[in-house]
Amino acid sequence: MRMRIRSVGVALRFAESVLLSGGQRQARRNAWAAVCENRRYAADRRHDDAPAPGVTAGGSRHRGPLP
Repeated sequence: MRMRIRSVGVALRFAESVLLSGGQRQARRNAWAAVCENRRYAADRRHDDAPAPGVTAGGSRHRGPLP
């Protein structure tokens, strides 16, 4: 059996299919999907927690005496 490997990803998937049974392969894909979802959730949370531009810690943009 001669197979031409076009990329590292293809080679890894081929090795995974040869070495692991179907259940383990699916579990690995599910785990990776969960990691990606977790990263998206964390990025959204960081974005929501970031202060709006121009807003200081005190909540006011005005620093001097009021006119």
